[in-house]
Amino acid sequence: MNRGIIITRYARAFERYVRETGGGSVQADEARRLTKAMKEMPDLRKYIASRDVLSFDRKKGLLASALGGKMSLQMERFASLLERNGRMDFLAEILHAFTEMHDRADGIRRARLTVVREAPESLLVNLRKLVKEKTGDDVVIDVIIDPSVIGGFIFDIDDYLLDASVKRQLDIFREQFIERNRRII
Repeated sequence: MNRGIIITRYARAFERYVRETGGGSVQADEARRLTKAMKEMPDLRKYIASRDVLSFDRKKGLLASALGGKMSLQMERFASLLERNGRMDFLAEILHAFTEMHDRADGIRRARLTVVREAPESLLVNLRKLVKEKTGDDVVIDVIIDPSVIGGFIFDIDDYLLDASVKRQLDIFREQFIERNRRII
């Protein structure tokens, strides 16, 4: 079966299960933290996905540890379902898809703002206001500090990327300079 279909089906099922059992934001927060932990620690992802190396109880313990010691009943049951069906290797992608579905259902969009240093609160307020006006949705902005942008900012939301960084401007200038010099020779 297609990997994307598997991920979407399980994410949709988990979203439905969480809504039916009165959960939501707790599980979405857990999903975000687990996704981040598996991204930052590839070995965690490898052990969770393994079918022969660890028992489910050990995997459950690893997941709970990544969450700071406690995992919600819904997340535990969902992990158990994935283990029984041999789909633990999809966990990170399923949880990522789940958080996107959950946010969409709650009218929330997630955006990333990459800057050289901490962004002023006024900029964040203006960006939130602009997104709300254009889409009608609230926005949660994750600020990423990256000195390589040199100056300016990079704003990424959904499929829209606004790169107003000095680094990008220098790259464009360099490409144009190289192209012009090729024509001379």
